[in-house]
Amino acid sequence: MARALLEYGELVAFVLDDEKRLVEASSRARELFEGLEAGQELPKTIELANARRVRYRQGDERRTLIVAPLVDQEAYEELRIGFTAAVSHELRTPLARLLMLLETIERKPSEAVQIALQAQQEVEQMDELLNDVLFLSELESGREVVSFGAAPAVPVLEELAAELSGRADLAGVSLLVEGDPALELPLRPRMLAVVVRNLITNAIRYAGVGATCTISVGIASGSGLELVVADDGAGVDPEHLPRLFERFYRADRARSSKGSGLGLAIVKHVVVSAGGDVSASSTRGEGLTVRCVFPSE
Repeated sequence: MARALLEYGELVAFVLDDEKRLVEASSRARELFEGLEAGQELPKTIELANARRVRYRQGDERRTLIVAPLVDQEAYEELRIGFTAAVSHELRTPLARLLMLLETIERKPSEAVQIALQAQQEVEQMDELLNDVLFLSELESGREVVSFGAAPAVPVLEELAAELSGRADLAGVSLLVEGDPALELPLRPRMLAVVVRNLITNAIRYAGVGATCTISVGIASGSGLELVVADDGAGVDPEHLPRLFERFYRADRARSSKGSGLGLAIVKHVVVSAGGDVSASSTRGEGLTVRCVFPSE
């Protein structure tokens, strides 16, 4: 498979060894990037945004095939402008509320402590947004490597459930972890934590009081491995599901004041970059299920 892809001239493709050193590159990749040398790491100037990664064995050696999509510059520029406008809009809302709160302190000095706490929440929301924007940028530029590793999943899930239990209790949401402790997912521990933290946080924010969020790992029904985060809370209407992983998309107005609007977009980018697939299913009033399916070795 790898040889056929490398010889297909229109694909930008690379094969790396376990040390992230170049083994082979497609003819198209050699045309676009000078200085590619076998045995060396890929130049940092090569961006692998949205690249597909497939790990396989060649004899006794482990290899990673990376296939990068050809970039439509006009479409990319349109996306960049739209993203910049969206970030500006998302920042403008908490900034406007913050300014209003500061002006209120002048009129109602007796309520300064309470207003200051509200202002702090607005600043924290802006900080979360900026951190998510920067992290997503690192993912898309290839500076933050997603795969090249594997981690036993259940210990990570249990650690995050314990970390977020306080927030879950305040929201009235119960957290439950299930799965084989020995089962590994093809993600670095840090990236697995990013995915799970975002999915649990999403459930805490939106599932509603009395809901249970179950985080589990197991064997996918078809083939491969799966990470599933499912709650039995408020859910979303089916028409919103195709857009749930878009940046800044909110299924209803109640979500507009919670979070950065980038959590599920980050989840999708990490999972897809690791060669997996992510999907969501829901019925209003019956909860939301997010399923991440990864290829097995």
